[in-house]
Amino acid sequence: MSLLILQLPLTSSGPDGEYVYALSPDGQAVTRHAAANVTDLPEAGRAGEIVAVVPPQALSWHRITLPAGIAVGTRNATGRLRSVVEGLLEEHLLDEPELLHFALQPGARAGQSVWVAVCDRAWLRGHLQALEAAGRSADRIAVQMTPAAEDEAPRLWAVGTPESAWLLASGCSADQGVAWAPLSSDGLALLGAPDALLVDAAPAVAGLAEQRLQRPVRLAGTAERLLDASRTSWDLAQFDLALGGRSHALRRLASASLAFVRAPQWRAARWALGVLVVAQLVGLNAWAWKERQALAAKQIAVRASLLQTFPKVQLVVDAPVQMEREVAQLRQRTGSLSAHALEPLLAAAGQALPAGLRPQAIEYSDQELRLRGLTLDAAAQEHVRTQLAAQGYAARFDGQSLLLRVKEQP
Repeated sequence: MSLLILQLPLTSSGPDGEYVYALSPDGQAVTRHAAANVTDLPEAGRAGEIVAVVPPQALSWHRITLPAGIAVGTRNATGRLRSVVEGLLEEHLLDEPELLHFALQPGARAGQSVWVAVCDRAWLRGHLQALEAAGRSADRIAVQMTPAAEDEAPRLWAVGTPESAWLLASGCSADQGVAWAPLSSDGLALLGAPDALLVDAAPAVAGLAEQRLQRPVRLAGTAERLLDASRTSWDLAQFDLALGGRSHALRRLASASLAFVRAPQWRAARWALGVLVVAQLVGLNAWAWKERQALAAKQIAVRASLLQTFPKVQLVVDAPVQMEREVAQLRQRTGSLSAHALEPLLAAAGQALPAGLRPQAIEYSDQELRLRGLTLDAAAQEHVRTQLAAQGYAARFDGQSLLLRVKEQP
């Protein structure tokens, strides 16, 4: 799925504002990047996704502990949850809470310490509305630099222009979200960054960063940084700025599926899945072959039994049917009774029924015996059925009637 990634400018939205953008056909590589005003931005494609990226300078970061029992992530709790967040941050904010937008870190849970990203609500809403008016509605609101996780190494990033250059830091201290200071050795010391930490630098300030920091830097292109931002799990579209709908969910699902298919970090998982599928197919084929062999062996055994028992049979078409027919003819010739005949059924019923109990009527039809006028309680009926089942007969009671026939062989 294609991606159109837009970096929101720090200035307020307007017809003359320029958005730095990167266009990716698959979410893995950038094929085009430039800057354009909102009306000249390219399209993301029919099934593409548009990601708005908030620059680090527009955000402040705060760590709070959510109260136990508060519902997080449910639609009917967003109003209450925002009020709780406002109350916890009120003393740490420079502006009134109603003027700000809040977003909780992904996977936030009640009773746990979480990061909260804060930015100007009017500024963010204005850009989202401008994009929507230009037919470029954002599907996600990503963050260009996020607080480092506990198992992540600290990061430094030099950004801006030679006239206004800044140094961003993440993970340099335990309670630091994303901090920024002027691009200088003093700013580096202020951020508490380790001496051996490599600095990423935007092309516009790479030379200036090497000069002021007196260390080599690694060039980090704007397009690549935007692509990295689109891959983060952070989404600032929360509370009253939530972006939803079925199409949005489908695009997110398509994006995740495409990332699994193509992203290098999922290569091991793809190999494991492929091996698992191949193993399952091989196992199923082996099991099916074994079952076919077992069935063929049984068919051969039945065929051999028929030919051995009745040598006059020359052609075997359906061995079980032919065997039953030959047995019936043999009974007729010898005068023996079949288990389906009336006499064996009556004898079996007589042995199973309580002594002295006699039916009022006897019916025999289609190899089934019906005895009418039998008054038995549930326990007695169950006893009769059990005894008949042990003799190979299927019995059931219908009111005061007993229906009896030979069990069908599987």
